Amino acid sequence: MGLLRRKPLTWVLLGVVVAGLVMGLALFEPWRAFTSSRLDEPLPVAAADEPTGAPTTSPPAQSQVLAQGEFVSQEHDTAGTARVLELPDGSRVLRLEGFATSDGPDVHVWISEATAGGDWHAYDDGRLVPLGEIKATEGNHNYAIPADADLAGLNSAVIWCDRFNVAFGSAPLAL
Repeated sequence: MGLLRRKPLTWVLLGVVVAGLVMGLALFEPWRAFTSSRLDEPLPVAAADEPTGAPTTSPPAQSQVLAQGEFVSQEHDTAGTARVLELPDGSRVLRLEGFATSDGPDVHVWISEATAGGDWHAYDDGRLVPLGEIKATEGNHNYAIPADADLAGLNSAVIWCDRFNVAFGSAPLAL
């Protein structure tokens, strides 16, 4: 007790430093710079393509590519291809193929009206369609596009960090 009474300011400062360190670690999650995850989802199959038990002679319906583009790195190295697919049942997905980016806190996948590779602060300024949190930092992923989403005029797929408001990377998609 004598040390605490003789140097209370030291203990207060030590407490502030420790609290700041804990808060900084919780906010920035610096260990994510050294982590990665992989997911390889198959190409999506529409519910209408499921076998019904009755034999059919018609070939299976194919997905149609509505738009496609290669990722451009922005705040973090990002690579791969983004493809907007329309499935035979009319549903749409954004498929990331050969995808690789950095891990980070609160990272999401969007389709945005901003131009790919442009000012990475502009992606959240205009119209966008959020598709959810990133599933993994590497691999092939499918993200369902809401049925009521109007894709006209949207220009890019974006890997976006909500916590720091930066684009990890983007791919051009002329929709």
